[in-house]
This record gives sequence, structure tokens and C-alpha cells, in this order.
Amino acid sequence: MTGWLRKLLGGSSKRDVPLGEIRRSFDEAAGDEEHFPSTIDPRIYHVQLLLDTFGDLNHRRVLDVGSGKGRFDRIFLERYPQANIVAFDLSEAMLRFVPKAIHTCSGTMTHLPFATAAFDCVYATESLEHAVHIDVAVAEMCRVLKPGGRLVIIDKNAEHWGKLKTPEWERWFQREELEKLLRRDCRDATSRFISYWEDVEPDGMFLAWLAQK
Repeated sequence: MTGWLRKLLGGSSKRDVPLGEIRRSFDEAAGDEEHFPSTIDPRIYHVQLLLDTFGDLNHRRVLDVGSGKGRFDRIFLERYPQANIVAFDLSEAMLRFVPKAIHTCSGTMTHLPFATAAFDCVYATESLEHAVHIDVAVAEMCRVLKPGGRLVIIDKNAEHWGKLKTPEWERWFQREELEKLLRRDCRDATSRFISYWEDVEPDGMFLAWLAQK
């Protein structure tokens, strides 16, 4: 762990949610490269949306909340080798797959162990759905974001609930639900439907929420 990352880490907080089952599930899933891959096609629109929103990441501090194996982070570091990226995940087994050039930290989304206003950019791609206490997790992401910093959440639309097999703790979201939570601490919170591919019309399954602090 480098010095700048140590400075960002705050004191640990006692978890108020039993996370053992969720952690065990993702620890086991770390061995499933087919369904939980280490890489992602850089052409998918999820990647492009993040890059377009954040801009040049060199010399900026970036937090990937619920990073898994760091598949998005690999692309960002390749494009911007002087970016300071932290892959944050509940599962230490997942984090073992993250390249050494990317900083890693394990914990829960509801108690991010970082100083307030520590990051220039924060994003969560299909990870907020596992946070259980969604309002707390969103508040934490906003807390660690610098004034003027940008936040992106990509997740599934509650109106499509039931189309995929999900664990019992998982939640999907209404557009207005997360917009309201983001507006408590950020400004310009908006959302839109997105597809995996830029030239494919969105089918309503995925939403992107964008906010600036």
C-alpha cells in the first residue's frame, strides 16, 4: 500500500450488517472466470460512458466501489497510466485477481474506509445491488467524492426484476429512487437507459446514474 492511499484510509467502523453469506458467495465466485471475468471488452458502452464522464484520469484519484477482479480498472489504467486507482471490494478472493499496479482495499460499501473528499471520481458498476443498505452506500460514495468530483452508478432497472436469477439480498432500482438519494449530497443527478453496445437500442434492463458533487 502506497503512502497516498494510507492517508486516505480512515478509522475502521463496526459493521452493522451480517455480511458473511455475501462475502462467502463472492469468494466462491472468484474461481468462476466465465461468469465473473477478470477482463471486459473495452468497446462496451459501460466502459465508454465512464471514460466520457470522467475524462483524463491521469494524476487523479479514482475509486471503483465493488470492483470484483478490477476488469474496468485494467482498461482505465492502460488508457491513463498515471491514474491512482483503488479497487474496493468485499471479497478479498476477488481482489487477488486485480493487477498489482492497481491499489486494492477490502471492506463494505456501507462503511467506506476512506477520508471524506478523498477521490476525484467514484463509480459502481453492477455492485450497488449487493449493498443491502442502499441509502447508506450511496451516501458513502458521495462522502468520499471531492467537491466537483463525478460519480457514476450503473445497475439494473427494478421494472425488469425477475428476468435474471438473483441472490436473496440483491436489489434493483427505480430511476427516481437513486436520483433522490444522490441529490441529498450531490448536484446534477440524472439517469438514463443504456445498452451494452452503443449501436444497440437500450432494452430497459440497465440504467446509468450520473452525479456531480
